[in-house]
Amino acid sequence: MKEQRIPLSILGMTVAYQKKPVLRDISLQVPEGKLIGIVGPNGAGKSTLIKAALGLIPSVTGEVSIYGKPYAEQRKLIGYVPQRESVDWDFPTSALDVVMMGRYGHLGWLKRPGAKEREIAMDCLSKVGMANFADRQISQLSGGQQQRVFLARALAQDAKLYFMDEPFVGVDAATEKAIVTLLGELREQGKTVLVVHHDLATVKQYFDWVILLNVELQGIGPAEEVFTRDNLQRTYGGRLAFLDQREGALVVNAR
Repeated sequence: MKEQRIPLSILGMTVAYQKKPVLRDISLQVPEGKLIGIVGPNGAGKSTLIKAALGLIPSVTGEVSIYGKPYAEQRKLIGYVPQRESVDWDFPTSALDVVMMGRYGHLGWLKRPGAKEREIAMDCLSKVGMANFADRQISQLSGGQQQRVFLARALAQDAKLYFMDEPFVGVDAATEKAIVTLLGELREQGKTVLVVHHDLATVKQYFDWVILLNVELQGIGPAEEVFTRDNLQRTYGGRLAFLDQREGALVVNAR
């Protein structure tokens, strides 16, 4: 992969909390135009990997480049969907206002969003089935609806590289289906999406590539090659409660 076509490159990243390594010596590159699942047990450092790559938390060592340049120079190329639990949903703002925040990177600090930004935001809300809730306060939305609003905000950013931290957690079946559809559309547009994901049974169904993580990098590559019994056993160790082969598909249940 030529450096300018590599959406994300991490070299030698180590992150520690109170001197205890949460990520140790992570080096990886991801290809463009792929849906990439970040998979591993609780405490493996999955969310930490995203936050450190975005500069939201400091790393002890390591370099991160976005399309061959430092993150600070490439902010406009990046969309981020944080964990829903990390957001103050009582903040008094509407769904439309939240989505329009995704346009600020294109406007700069001095310009205010206008009719064009409103039109883009409404289109993004429509894509996630939330156009009818544009004026609704976010505190009045269900968990699944809130997640859709944040996905719409990421869409409004019109990024090339997306980071999504557990977007499927705590959502209803309709929202999960909407997220899967959206991921497919982003891939068709040539976008690259990294998703922290917990449901091992859907990994091969949802993702082209997989990053297996447990403090250290355990595996990275096409899902068909990396999402295997041996790699999962190494990643999860004794936390794998059930591992079976059904109708040619790998079915896993992790404690």
